[in-house]
Amino acid sequence: MAAATVLGSLFGIKRVFNADFRSTKSNLRAIKSVTPTKHGGVRRIRKNKDEDGEKVAKLVESPYSKVETARPDLRKRLSDFLEEARDLVGDDDGPPRWFSPLECGTQAQGSPLLLYIPGIDGTGLGLIRHHKKLGEIFDVWCLHIPVRDRTPAKDLVKLIERTVKSENHRVPNRPIYLVGESIGACLALDVAARNPNIDIALILANPATHVNNFMSQPLSGMLNVLPDGVPTLLEEIFGFKQGDPLTSMLDALTNELSVHQMGGVGGGILRDIFAVSTNLPTLSRIFPKDTLLWKLELLKSAVASANSHIHAVRAETLILLSGRDQWLLNVEDINRLALTLPKCIVRKLKDNGQFLFFEDGVDLVTIIKCTCFYRRGKSHDHLSDFIMPTSFELKQQIDDHKLLIDATSPVMLSTLANGKIVRSLEGLPSEGPVLYVGYHMLLGFELPPMVSQLLKERNIHLRGLAHPMLFVNNQDALVDTQMFDKYKIMGGVPVSNFNIYKLLSLKSHVLLYPGGVREALHRKGEEYKLFWPEQPEFVRVASRFGAKIVPFGVVGEDDIFDIVLDGNDQKNIPILKDLMAEATKQAGNLREGDESELGNQDCYFPGLLPKVPGRFYYYFGKPIETAGKEQELKDKEKAQEFYLQVKSEVEECIAYLKMKRESDPYRNLLPRVLYQASHGSSSEIPTFDL
Repeated sequence: MAAATVLGSLFGIKRVFNADFRSTKSNLRAIKSVTPTKHGGVRRIRKNKDEDGEKVAKLVESPYSKVETARPDLRKRLSDFLEEARDLVGDDDGPPRWFSPLECGTQAQGSPLLLYIPGIDGTGLGLIRHHKKLGEIFDVWCLHIPVRDRTPAKDLVKLIERTVKSENHRVPNRPIYLVGESIGACLALDVAARNPNIDIALILANPATHVNNFMSQPLSGMLNVLPDGVPTLLEEIFGFKQGDPLTSMLDALTNELSVHQMGGVGGGILRDIFAVSTNLPTLSRIFPKDTLLWKLELLKSAVASANSHIHAVRAETLILLSGRDQWLLNVEDINRLALTLPKCIVRKLKDNGQFLFFEDGVDLVTIIKCTCFYRRGKSHDHLSDFIMPTSFELKQQIDDHKLLIDATSPVMLSTLANGKIVRSLEGLPSEGPVLYVGYHMLLGFELPPMVSQLLKERNIHLRGLAHPMLFVNNQDALVDTQMFDKYKIMGGVPVSNFNIYKLLSLKSHVLLYPGGVREALHRKGEEYKLFWPEQPEFVRVASRFGAKIVPFGVVGEDDIFDIVLDGNDQKNIPILKDLMAEATKQAGNLREGDESELGNQDCYFPGLLPKVPGRFYYYFGKPIETAGKEQELKDKEKAQEFYLQVKSEVEECIAYLKMKRESDPYRNLLPRVLYQASHGSSSEIPTFDL
């Protein structure tokens, strides 16, 4: 016990189970300090009182205002793993046991349990880069398998199963996530197969679906004939030993490079290279020859057991598949897994290798968000289970659309309460519920600049109502579903009457395009034409909660491209016609039965001819109040009249922008480039007079 306490203080871990695996729940609650946090973001205004005691609303700086300088969420590297593993595997004895990193102690109340089952290293530190971020939304426990432990696969499965059953009994309505990589993925599958009635969610990173005998048998034979002193021999070959002057010099060099970041990447890469070299003694303690031989046998038995029980798995599963792992992965086996498991998502990471969780560009929490795999109840709720994007996640979204934003230099206008038009978003309401209703550009080009700017400038988080096809992780889809990640990470919600109702009841800022798919995939000559339904669908629900309605228009798509091949053209080309029909079938028609033009919801990708980019213009009209009008708008005629007023204001916003852009001296690209060349790249480019 004393040794464990010392280990905890040195390494920063909390013991969760005693060595005999009896649940110490009171100890767990006493040790684990949980600080409840909310996932809903930061309040937008603070109420203060003036001298007369009146409440005055003062704007609070958005936490996203300095998003351009946001640092990566995951800052630990392979070197950190090796340094912390050195303390963990020093003189490691005893049976496998659970620990919870201190970094994971800030999860919100009601967070699901996450049990991490390690791969071949067995340290339980495989998620070290992700601990802090995972710990905000999960109760994280990691399994540590000591180097000299020889517990067979079937007993490891029983150990994990006891924990799963114990925690399910303690908190019966809480999902339990099993995260496993390679060997750990096989053990997780076995546990799920043995417990079909427990609410388990599986995240399997490069599951060891088979053992490549062509590689494993020669490796096993080579290990058998090599002497036990191989790690020492490797140290001599590499020439790096702890305490050597050369090692100290290289460590100092890589620290310096890391500080200066060598353009953002080089220092970290060099640091990892030398980390392996300078930590060869640690590696030799993690992987002595006899342990490697045992792990190969453990791998074979775990793979065989998982494959024999796979048909009993009922848990929903997320498989993370590396593109450069050829030893333990077989694409055909993964396809078989995806077809066998009843609720399976396969996420392909083509540029990554075997050790996914150590690699740059792999953020487990972001992947969970993008696949809608996070839940605190029986199923994922797009409202209550949504997690606000971090500053770095927003920065990534902005960087992904930087070319579009820089090329179009968006101009955003809003209307104050007195009717004055200003070049800012000052006129937008701070407090919800608010319903933004407007025109949808072709392919939704207007969304990235608008959504990001509202967050940066006003900390207004738009919950966009989107077509349900964007949220389906279909492996047979005609397009790569990862292209829809941006909608999920930024809080998109499948459009439905229920979701509109719930969002407004939660006082959210809701983005609605009544024209939907038909407007976003319009044909030649239809730019800036509204395809709205005849019935006032959103008016009554908005008045029910007293929501403000903000009509807005966007202009500029005709200044960045011409449509050369629209849906009508593609219907005349047999191959494209078939693709169009299949895409429409997969997406589904939300307006099926509607005999108006709105019911024509063919899904296709238009052929576009780029232009030298012009400029995007956004105009948010004066908010329209619905508070106190609920009874009045129950009358069909009054509701229809109100609906047509909103539609008319959107059309007026579009007409205003089309007219005013003609007088913008910076509408074309060249004047904007010259202006920023003389005033600085971060300077705001002027526009027409308001």
